[in-house]
Amino acid sequence: MNQPNAPHPHPLDAVTGLAAAARKSQEVTDWAERIGWTVGLLLFVLLLYWLMRQGWKWRATLQSDLPELPEPPDPSAGSGDARLRLTGRYHGTTTAGQWLDRIVAHGLGTRSRAELLLTDAGVTVLRPGARDFHIPADRLRGARLDTGIAGKVLTEGGLLVISWSHGERRLDSGFRSDHAAEHPEWVTAVNALTTTQEGAR
Repeated sequence: MNQPNAPHPHPLDAVTGLAAAARKSQEVTDWAERIGWTVGLLLFVLLLYWLMRQGWKWRATLQSDLPELPEPPDPSAGSGDARLRLTGRYHGTTTAGQWLDRIVAHGLGTRSRAELLLTDAGVTVLRPGARDFHIPADRLRGARLDTGIAGKVLTEGGLLVISWSHGERRLDSGFRSDHAAEHPEWVTAVNALTTTQEGAR
């Protein structure tokens, strides 16, 4: 007597079984390898950070000839009312004409929020969380609009650059107002003050 034929497995059942087996095999994780890669990546990042700090310190050592920055004048000293006032960001200082040669000595390399005041005495830079400094009127060498300084690139005219002398160096300091439309007025006023000081010398 013939036995009834056993049902043949459907081909899709085999595919489903293989997929399930693959999912199970993917759940196996080599934790030792993963931890090793993570630790290696962290060590690499820490090494890069340490090298950057050493480079910063080395650059500050090379710029040790730069004198201390002038302190902002005492408001009670009668230096005159502010001709112009600007709030925005300080993006850094470089050697004049060399927009990638960042100056880091005396905190000039620290980017920060800033408030600029232009008076007859010069330009005062007030920086919350960083060191304030003052550019005396007789050290101003002019101002211009530019697109970048010390690794910061902006749109055309997006940066106010004030040139000044400090010690034996001529420097460029870059600022960006919260209202970029103020930049041209600052260029005109700083250049006018510079011309007045040059005529007095």
